[in-house]
Amino acid sequence: MTLYDHETFGPVVSISTYRDVDEAFALANATSYGLNACVWSRNGARGRAVAARVHAGTVNVNEAFAAAWGSIDAPMGGMGDSGLGRHHGADGILKYTEPQTVAHQRLQGFTPPARISPETWADLLTGALKATKAIGMR
Repeated sequence: MTLYDHETFGPVVSISTYRDVDEAFALANATSYGLNACVWSRNGARGRAVAARVHAGTVNVNEAFAAAWGSIDAPMGGMGDSGLGRHHGADGILKYTEPQTVAHQRLQGFTPPARISPETWADLLTGALKATKAIGMR
């Protein structure tokens, strides 16, 4: 049966038997897809713990999709070959950004000044860092 590891986008469900919880996770995660999954449990805390081990962008406990979809701050999208990134919440906004670091050393740089050997300079920098750490500076 190929249904268990393909995205069907239809109202179907795949049910598999398993011997123990580790085999259940191996079966659930043995796919390159991971858009949405459901975990059903009588114990909510156990259901959430199980859901955290499933590789899917959205994992619902004791329901199919409505709670996650209705939470506009929860990031939505798939893992692996599923989905097209994230939408909803901060992660949905971040997909339109590209982080960049711009650094400007305004005081003495990390290269040694003239007439100080690199070894001596390294010892001085290490000592200065230890001293600032010792007095609680960050």
